[in-house]
Amino acid sequence: MSSCSAAVGESIQVSTQLRLDEPSWYAIHTRSRHEKKVDAALREIGIRSFLPLTREVRRWSDRQQVVELPLFACYGFLQIEPSTKTRLAVLRTPGVLGFVGPQHEPSPIPNAEIEQVRRVLDKNVPVSPYPFLKVGQRVRIRGGALDGVEGFWQGQKSNGTLVISVSLIQRSFAISIDGYAVEPV
Repeated sequence: MSSCSAAVGESIQVSTQLRLDEPSWYAIHTRSRHEKKVDAALREIGIRSFLPLTREVRRWSDRQQVVELPLFACYGFLQIEPSTKTRLAVLRTPGVLGFVGPQHEPSPIPNAEIEQVRRVLDKNVPVSPYPFLKVGQRVRIRGGALDGVEGFWQGQKSNGTLVISVSLIQRSFAISIDGYAVEPV
């Protein structure tokens, strides 16, 4: 099974507090290793897309290099008004397998989840992919550059880890919050 296998089309309960006067965020499932190509193609046709990237040092026998990799393999996000014309344009984009949601229908992602991912990545905090959690203590960071960011608390040796999740695609990433104060939500 590939690292991109997921529950595309799976029925998932998601809280969606949406405003009708603005486009919503949606997740798309992409072919393996096509995330950057899909992101570029969507931008080229005028669709606002978001591909969270993380930096990793890759080592080969003769060199090492810092590479940018998708935080959520085989997924991307886009902000659209879900008209038939726009949906078809997205689905016709090379590398797009479909929308994430029940019966492959677009399911909106709460703006707050996308903004939390953006906020953490904008602060250049080291992140790593993390298995999606369905259970755990939900906490909010208090103080510092990440004040207000919410996620699931996971103890890890002597320091703490906060797991931030995007419910619809059932993907998460972890950040070290050693030194940050947290409070239960």
